[in-house]
Amino acid sequence: MKSFITFILLFVATLTISAKGNNKRVVYTTTPQMHCQGCEDKIQGNLRFVKGVKIIQTNRAQQTVTITFDSTKCTTKDLEKAFKKIKYTVKEVDPNSLPSCCAAEEGANHNECEEQKKK
Repeated sequence: MKSFITFILLFVATLTISAKGNNKRVVYTTTPQMHCQGCEDKIQGNLRFVKGVKIIQTNRAQQTVTITFDSTKCTTKDLEKAFKKIKYTVKEVDPNSLPSCCAAEEGANHNECEEQKKK
């Protein structure tokens, strides 16, 4: 009986580990830009219905939407279609290319950030 329970626990652990390997993360900038909480709510409210989406993080200061999703259930094309439904176009960005000043809290002075974005 103990070996059967051990087998079941190992099986469940294996499934959990393999499921985590399918998660991918993508960062988008949007057009039009997010300028209020309503914009963020609209994006999050629509994308949560895309099968496979696990986490949606919006950031007005950085003007980014970060999505973690299960790549076996949806693709970046599916995510882009969901944005189009709410009249947004998106461009994928490298998260490492964002200015470090954007990591500051929202509402902080982002003059340096704006200057870096213009370059």
